[in-house]
Amino acid sequence: MSGGGPVPKGAIEDRISKSLTQWEKEFLGRGSVLVKTDLLRNMVIVSLQGVLTPAEQELAKTREGLLSVKRLRQDLVESGITQLNALMGEITGATVQSFFTDVSTRTGERVMVFMLDREVA
Repeated sequence: MSGGGPVPKGAIEDRISKSLTQWEKEFLGRGSVLVKTDLLRNMVIVSLQGVLTPAEQELAKTREGLLSVKRLRQDLVESGITQLNALMGEITGATVQSFFTDVSTRTGERVMVFMLDREVA
């Protein structure tokens, strides 16, 4: 954005959502169906819907399969954490202090929470 003034919160949230969708496509091979980002104090909270493949949904019907899908999805995202932290830093201008994520095998939704070193908006 030009003009040198502060970037609106909604514009930052939208940019994060679009950038995470692009990261998913490039790094994981496919993007989520819907991505929604919210900035709250020093947190970036991202909800991603439609993250599981049909095969993962089928596998998750058993307890062992559910745990396997959760573990694999966790490992996949964690393997890209350096890129994710850089992405957040570029967009927000803040440093990621910690990162949390989980996926619901029931709904196919993932939640990501980035804790930043300062409030963004």
